[in-house]
Amino acid sequence: MKKVYLVLCVLGIVLPYYHLIHFLIENNGSMEGFFTQLFATHPMAMISMDITVAASAFSVFLIHKWRTTKLNITKYIVCLFMVGFSLALPLYLYDNFGKED
Repeated sequence: MKKVYLVLCVLGIVLPYYHLIHFLIENNGSMEGFFTQLFATHPMAMISMDITVAASAFSVFLIHKWRTTKLNITKYIVCLFMVGFSLALPLYLYDNFGKED
């Protein structure tokens, strides 16, 4: 199962950045219009809000784990803000697979 989480970590980096790079190429390296396009349609806004709430819930969970078990959450928070939820959650699962609470 750890290999599955590792593959998901790689996909969590490659797939979002693939699209970000294409967006930047199409816009001459500018992020202008990114958020306008992100919320341009109701389906896109729905997906954006879904991921925002999921990432927020994961952040609250990490803070709780840090306060109760002193888990070092730095790398998960960095991954969450530098790459996204698509890396942070699989990395957490990879690191903690098979550990009992």
